[in-house]
Amino acid sequence: QVQLVESGGGLVQPGRSLRLSCAASGSIFSNLRMAWYRQAPGKQREMVAADTSGGVTIYADSVKGRFTCSRDNARKTVYLEMNSLKPEDTAAYYCKAVNIYNSRDTYWGQGTQVTVSS
Repeated sequence: QVQLVESGGGLVQPGRSLRLSCAASGSIFSNLRMAWYRQAPGKQREMVAADTSGGVTIYADSVKGRFTCSRDNARKTVYLEMNSLKPEDTAAYYCKAVNIYNSRDTYWGQGTQVTVSS
């Protein structure tokens, strides 16, 4: 069983930055493929950034060049650095982990709210 805890959300003005963290426990972190998703009110959950099997991180077109996903295996934590934030980035952000040896083992965090507003 994997537990994911997100943190770092909050209220921020347009153009500013935030860094989200997702701490994992309960599994060998290097066996997890990590991703960030977000869900705005009334909208479907969408992928923001995700590790791929080739070791490359892919990003949604809407965040390319502004968001950067990174991981620290020693700290069992994945980060989402968000720069030049826009009001349309307002959403609940979720961390997702998938076992690279069994994709049916998928886990979600509880989410952290990001609100971009002046």
